Amino acid sequence: MTERKKIEDRLRKKEQEVASLEEKTKVARVYIQALRDILKMLASDADDNTDAESVLRPGSAVAEARQVILNKGAPVHINDILQALGREATREAKASLTSSLAAYVRRGEIFTRPAPNTFGLAELGHETTEEEVAEPPPDFGRPTPPRPPEPDDEIPF
Repeated sequence: MTERKKIEDRLRKKEQEVASLEEKTKVARVYIQALRDILKMLASDADDNTDAESVLRPGSAVAEARQVILNKGAPVHINDILQALGREATREAKASLTSSLAAYVRRGEIFTRPAPNTFGLAELGHETTEEEVAEPPPDFGRPTPPRPPEPDDEIPF
């Protein structure tokens, strides 16, 4: 066998070895990504189980509202929450805090709304009324069809 033939055989074998290693690397990368995806799922499950204190920003109005409800141990009306926070119960203050708390209610996290403008805590077993959770009717937002004129209706000319 000539020297050239020997080198060509070695080259072919090495190329096959590289192709095999590349395939193994590809499989390993897919496996690594699957493990990362599992870790993300486990981390989000752990996040769901974390307490409200670690989720809410300390010193925020929402965290302070949670503390007011915890101290009372029962659902609290928005006016009483604002009063306990030392804030004036203006229309803007009520709307701002209510919308912040309602966002948590809609997601089913931390806060509940057992009555209109009254907020409780899921961790204390306060439940949201069914009215708050209900979806809008299927035809919500669609224009209502015009009603046919009654015989007594005047027709403008």
